[in-house]
Amino acid sequence: MDEHDQSTEFWTALRRGWRGRCPRCGAANLFSGFLKMRSHCPACELSLEPYRADDAPAYFTIFIVGHIVVPLVLVVERLGNQPPLWFHAVLWLPLSVILALCLLPRIKGTVIALLWAHRIAAPKPSTGGFDPTT
Repeated sequence: MDEHDQSTEFWTALRRGWRGRCPRCGAANLFSGFLKMRSHCPACELSLEPYRADDAPAYFTIFIVGHIVVPLVLVVERLGNQPPLWFHAVLWLPLSVILALCLLPRIKGTVIALLWAHRIAAPKPSTGGFDPTT
């Protein structure tokens, strides 16, 4: 497989993850709930458990929402001749929540697809107990 094919596979996997689909086949949903990842893909049987996104989706979501909302707040503050605080609360709090709820599953799917595309699986937990002699 040449470099172009790998690049196409990478971007295809990311697009599938963004849409909440299996990064390998794109046929089945990646999530069984809002953010609950399936243990495996029902279509291609890809094991999804090793690809854990952990806190990365929340971090990226906060980062993106902040970079959208804060400039808008500053523009409204400047051009709106310093509107009252209740106006900001009524406008920006719902917008922030809606943006976060819309972006979080998409970003989580993309992070899982990124981990899959780069074959970065979480280490398996050790099955042995604590050995104080080692």
